[in-house]
Amino acid sequence: MANNDFLLQFQEFGEDGDPQSSTRDSTSVNMDGTMKPQNQSKATGPTALGELDTDDDKAELLSNERKNAPFWTFEYYQTFFDVDTQEVKDRIFGSILPWRGKNFVRLHIRSNPDLYGPFWICATLVFAIAISGNIATFLKHHGNSHFKYVPDFRKVTMAATAIYSYAWLVPLALWGFLTWRNSKVVNSVSYSFLEIVCVYGYSLSIYVPAVVLWIIPSEGLRWFSIVAALCLSGSVLVMTFWPAIRDDRPRVAIAIIVTIVALHVLLAVGCKAYFFSTREFENTSSLGQKEEIKAVPTIKTT
Repeated sequence: MANNDFLLQFQEFGEDGDPQSSTRDSTSVNMDGTMKPQNQSKATGPTALGELDTDDDKAELLSNERKNAPFWTFEYYQTFFDVDTQEVKDRIFGSILPWRGKNFVRLHIRSNPDLYGPFWICATLVFAIAISGNIATFLKHHGNSHFKYVPDFRKVTMAATAIYSYAWLVPLALWGFLTWRNSKVVNSVSYSFLEIVCVYGYSLSIYVPAVVLWIIPSEGLRWFSIVAALCLSGSVLVMTFWPAIRDDRPRVAIAIIVTIVALHVLLAVGCKAYFFSTREFENTSSLGQKEEIKAVPTIKTT
């Protein structure tokens, strides 16, 4: 009994009376007065798991706060631009290279619809049209002594009005019409306004390289690039919106598809006719010749 290694263990029994259930909370007391807790080596596992669960809960809580932010706050609109470069690249390639039977919204947009891509694609297209139009005008009359090149900055304003009106007003009208038709006919597929804006915004990405090719003073090449861009981007629109209207009456479904394609063609042909018209080049050249003729002094004879 005088042995100093003799241990007295105080144990707390649980409600079920099992001493093994409470050994994790037991404490060993030596005769010299030192106390050795026995649960220190076992506290690491549950504590680490608890910290991981806490981090996951915090991340989920922050994501819910971003989604539930009021629309007048900056955090609400920040979620629309929360997209990385790889996602934007995949969506651009998906809009340029459509695949039959694959829905563009389900594959690329629905997980995280954004406004970053549509906004900058429209901005790039606006400046591409304006700059390419001015360069095409300069190249058309290069070497003509009667022509004086003056940059036309009105093309930026006109291009911005046309592109952004098409990218916002047409999706708004289409979303309103589809919402009205869904109240009358139950469709298996439905899109939100933000998803429709994403589809139209990314579908315009193919026009950026096409517009750059319009700098070359060749009408055949310009019309070929227009037709190619129309076929690619138009097929994306048709394959995306057809599942949302195929359950409707055939006349209504066909009318919607024809309207979507017609507005898309009108945008491309209108930009070509206004910013790259050969008639505009001829009028500019004749105007320069008239101004030079007026500048020549006349001598009156008596």
